[in-house]
Amino acid sequence: MKLHIKNGRLVDPANNVDAVTDLFIDGGKVAATGAAPASFTADRTIDATGLVVAPGLVDLSARLREPGYEYKATLESEMQAAVQGGVTSLVCPPDTDPVLDEPGLVEMLKYRARNLNQAHVHPLGALTMGLKGKALTEMAELTEAGCVGFAQAEHPIEDTNVLLRAMQYANTFGYTVWLRPQDAHIGKGGIAHAGPLASRLGLSGVPVMAETIALHTIFELVRSTGARVHLCRMSSAAGLELVRAAKKEGLPVTCDVGAHHVHMTDADIGFFDSKARMDPPFRSQRDRDAIRAGLFDGTVDAMCSDHTPVDDDEKLLPFAEASPGATGLELLLSLALKWSEDYAAGQGGKEAQAPLARALARITCDAARVAGLDAGHLAPGAVADVVLFDPDARWTVQEQALASQGKHTPFVGYELAGQVRRTIVAGHIAYKRRLT
Repeated sequence: MKLHIKNGRLVDPANNVDAVTDLFIDGGKVAATGAAPASFTADRTIDATGLVVAPGLVDLSARLREPGYEYKATLESEMQAAVQGGVTSLVCPPDTDPVLDEPGLVEMLKYRARNLNQAHVHPLGALTMGLKGKALTEMAELTEAGCVGFAQAEHPIEDTNVLLRAMQYANTFGYTVWLRPQDAHIGKGGIAHAGPLASRLGLSGVPVMAETIALHTIFELVRSTGARVHLCRMSSAAGLELVRAAKKEGLPVTCDVGAHHVHMTDADIGFFDSKARMDPPFRSQRDRDAIRAGLFDGTVDAMCSDHTPVDDDEKLLPFAEASPGATGLELLLSLALKWSEDYAAGQGGKEAQAPLARALARITCDAARVAGLDAGHLAPGAVADVVLFDPDARWTVQEQALASQGKHTPFVGYELAGQVRRTIVAGHIAYKRRLT
């Protein structure tokens, strides 16, 4: 199908484009911007007046819950949630059941996703068999099956020798190791940020040093092996300072933060609100502010949804017993825009404002660069993954309106800006919002 998207504000951070101009799509690819290609005749014209036309969002952490956890969510429900949120590329952690440690499982997941003809799914393979931290997986075979990197999800490797061998192997073949920095012992079993609030509430704590100790170990191994490492869902100011120093040193590391952690603090636990039960836990206001600043200055490379659907049986429990996680695919765009607005207000003037292009970069081209994907941009010849949204339209987060099977989020009842009107995946319209 040939599409002509006219009169929209085209914002393409990867190519430094921010202007009211037209976009032309042909054969699932971007044909041109500005003037139509020779002999181009549109099959369909979309008037995007008043809307932002941007690359489809790239999410670095979205649990689709298949295979194995279909009672929490299905591929169909979560792919619908993705396109409803403007997300066109998804990186999926390997902690399914069975774990994504064999090529056949990866191929099955990608086959199922392709048949749905919605967002692109890019699985992470397990770094060790069964995520048990002992025997390494066949990384070469998993890469051939479609894995874009290798991770342990929420299962830290206790034996540092195993992690050393994994990073040596990964570096030999140019693979990226995705690690969430968490010590295997310090803070184990903790459910809230170790601080005054957790003490008052009687909740076991996860100290910041659980993150920083793990980071010191990871960076020493990077120095030894030269392996490329992506740090998932950083949560603390002290941790980000270590990342900043590592980047300044020239170590090949990148990092992301969860969208919820950009806005929430441990105070949002309130009266034991299980919707605010997350892993890593929400930390102090100082940590939250450091995350926002890190996104602004580039220490943090990307913002992800950390989409983790949880069913009622595991979430509607006392705080200490509830499963961690929240839905996020449909909130990623709005929370990125909210970060931009809030950061500007916190700096006391528009001169410090993170422009729209910077907010979009953290969830498009910057995220794609981290994952090694040719996505998140709208240069001629690129796959036509596009989102059209109204940056000024405000919407209230309501559980029943979410497409995800997981309805739990600490943002229920919040009014957010940025409403997706259309999502285009590889040139076809995957989602169109019905206007009331």
